[in-house]
Amino acid sequence: MSTTVPTRDRTESRRLPLDVEALRRDFPILARKVNGHPLVYLDNAATTQKPESVIEAVADMYRRSYGNIHRGVHKLSVEATDAYEQAREKVRGFVNATETREIVFVRGTTEGINLVAQTFGRQRIGEGDEVVITALEHHSNIVPWQLVCDEKKAHLKVLPIDRTGEVRVDELERLLTARTRLVATAHVSNALGTLVPVRRIVEIAHAHGVPVLIDGAQAVPRIAVDVRAIGCDFYTFSSHKMYGPTGVGVLYGREELFEAMPPYQGGGDMISSVTFEKTTWNVLPYKFEAGTPDIAGAIGIGAAVDYLARIGIDNVTAHEESLLDYATRSLTALPGLTVIGTAREKIGVLSFTLDGIHPHDIGTVLDSEGIAIRTGHHCAQPVMEFFGIPATARASLALYNTREEIDALTEGLRKVLRMFR
Repeated sequence: MSTTVPTRDRTESRRLPLDVEALRRDFPILARKVNGHPLVYLDNAATTQKPESVIEAVADMYRRSYGNIHRGVHKLSVEATDAYEQAREKVRGFVNATETREIVFVRGTTEGINLVAQTFGRQRIGEGDEVVITALEHHSNIVPWQLVCDEKKAHLKVLPIDRTGEVRVDELERLLTARTRLVATAHVSNALGTLVPVRRIVEIAHAHGVPVLIDGAQAVPRIAVDVRAIGCDFYTFSSHKMYGPTGVGVLYGREELFEAMPPYQGGGDMISSVTFEKTTWNVLPYKFEAGTPDIAGAIGIGAAVDYLARIGIDNVTAHEESLLDYATRSLTALPGLTVIGTAREKIGVLSFTLDGIHPHDIGTVLDSEGIAIRTGHHCAQPVMEFFGIPATARASLALYNTREEIDALTEGLRKVLRMFR
């Protein structure tokens, strides 16, 4: 297969100021009004909006080249197959995997984690064994391991965080034992924005012979991810968090691990041959892609990779860092506002409370001003319990957000304060 996207050069950084106003024109939805106000979309950790190029890539596939993949000799099938596999190659380059065999298309980060839990986990974890996760995980990186541990009578161990929301990596050596079978960690906390030192976690785990899975849902839209440099064994992320369509995501896994793992689901295209006596599996990555996949979704994630490549992920990182600093200074000047999660290394998420005001009330008032944020526990209830709060309000950033939108958020919060005090 020919390479359609070159592996990113991590020795050079473009770091150019983004022309955000020009980029905003790429996103049709940002032109609309909500409740009579210009839309201020600050719920990007939940899902990002889509540029025209992604929307058109998906639509054009259905208009011109739609057919089922891998199974037909007719032109539409061949064109769809080629586009689908080109998208896989783009993703491979995006995370710097060695081979496309290491890139499996899934429905999203949640399915990627469940695939590993139900194949690698059930195969490797036995009674009395251990899985280590961190205390800041999304429910999707907690519940699958609970299910496997309950089934296998294994133990789920938790690497703690401190009051800033940083993972206590110094505690990992203490938690790892000869019975530890896997470490699973987020790359970036969806609730707090903490950037987890995943390379260090991998180094420590591998020194004990323990493989590592990383939930990269919040990382890939914001920072350069190189799975070979990180050294992880599995890395999974979702398209819709990185300006692509919903319902599709990626699981990266080291080839030798994938080869040894049993299939996750049975059905069409994950087989080599089937008789009533025996079935043999297809080669990687198709062994893990049963049934007709989200063909248009895969093409959409490929278009999203192209879009981020044109902008330059380092430029996105720099823009969000600057905007997060501005937002933090603006919001912390408000009386009674407390930022939850003050790690030294953070990525574009600002989670906060206002004294005496429920986060849902904050979100409702802001929505009346056309400002979209997220309120609740953010599928991270153990994090909320650790900080002794039921929920937070969360503003999360993207490449199309501006300082003017942060000013609108700040003014909206002043309105909340006037209404409830």
